[in-house]
Amino acid sequence: MDRINTIGRRKTAISRIYMSAGSGAITVNGKDYKQYFPTEVLQIILNQPFATVNGVGGYDVKVNVRGGGVAGQAEATRMAIARALVELNAEFRPALKKEGFLTRDSRMVERKKYGRAKARRRFQFSKR
Repeated sequence: MDRINTIGRRKTAISRIYMSAGSGAITVNGKDYKQYFPTEVLQIILNQPFATVNGVGGYDVKVNVRGGGVAGQAEATRMAIARALVELNAEFRPALKKEGFLTRDSRMVERKKYGRAKARRRFQFSKR
């Protein structure tokens, strides 16, 4: 198996991954994923596609991720890994689709409108 290149997105985060057969090393922006995503929740999010298809430790993943916050970056990377696994073996698709890892979450932050404090929050009303 040579390198598989896929992309994942979530909010404003964009994750590009290069997956190849290996020992299970996941490198994010040049750092180990446990160092880049310090909380256990984010690490679990990253490993969910592998756990779904029982492929933990079978692939080396090199990740380039930009934009957004750590949660959005972790979910964008999860989507990219799921897409790479489907590209590798089409039989993984139903299981990953059932878990929702192949669906792009299109929710974005609503823009701020003029005459408002935020997107929908109005300024405090003053009777006098």
